[in-house]
Amino acid sequence: MAIIVNGQRIEDQEIREEAERLRPSYERVFADQEAGAREAQLMDWSKENVIERVLLRQEASRSGRQVPPAEVDAAFAELKERYERPEDLYKEFNADSDDSVKAMIELQIKVEHKIDEVYSKVAEPSEVEIHDYFEQNKERFASGERIRVAHIVKYVNWQTDEATAHEAVAQAHKEIAAGVPFETVVNKYTDCADSGGDLGYVARGQLVEEFEDVVFNLNAGQVSDVFRTRFGFHVAKLYDRRPPAVPPLKDVKEQVVEQVREHKREQALGEYLDMLRNKATIEDG
Repeated sequence: MAIIVNGQRIEDQEIREEAERLRPSYERVFADQEAGAREAQLMDWSKENVIERVLLRQEASRSGRQVPPAEVDAAFAELKERYERPEDLYKEFNADSDDSVKAMIELQIKVEHKIDEVYSKVAEPSEVEIHDYFEQNKERFASGERIRVAHIVKYVNWQTDEATAHEAVAQAHKEIAAGVPFETVVNKYTDCADSGGDLGYVARGQLVEEFEDVVFNLNAGQVSDVFRTRFGFHVAKLYDRRPPAVPPLKDVKEQVVEQVREHKREQALGEYLDMLRNKATIEDG
């Protein structure tokens, strides 16, 4: 059903399009909810999003600061370069001319200015706010498990074929198994001898997946078998394993400040939209 916001008619299609935009993330978060109730709530949220967007556009159009024509023209020229044909641009924006697209661009710039205006009134996070947020959200800043690992690697490339690389690393592994210290064997065989092949402490996601699948399953002091990654053949040794841990506030303060700042901005924008909603006339169309 269509709705009318301060006299402006919003068709049901716009609400349904918003629902489809939200659906993937929404259904992932609320997967355990009954399907009918989940769909009804999704449509309610989509309707609210559309109403808030319309209210913000109306207010920006009414009281937003003027946008210089040159700024609109520059944004339009940049946008136009992304489309081979003007018709594709018009279709994307549901417009029928350059002027109608420019009008949409101008309105969007005004909306962005209005949001910046709301954000500009938000005070910077205080030390108390920073401390409290960190204490209440420590899990967000916890580091994952970290390991200290070293490796011997022989790259497979135009200089070294598969068989030669495997033979070299297999010989290195044989010497280690016979009792020669890993640290002695590294420089003799590896293509990456910096720091004795020591990669330092690393967390999951820092190295290629094939390498991590092996080394994160080693015990401290254990040497792996020969294994292959996209780069070549390896033998790795795990020196130490550190469990997940929450760093002290001083080490993540910059991240905390940014998250508190963003939270305060979202809260201020929400309160601003509530104010617009309270003054608005909203009816079923």
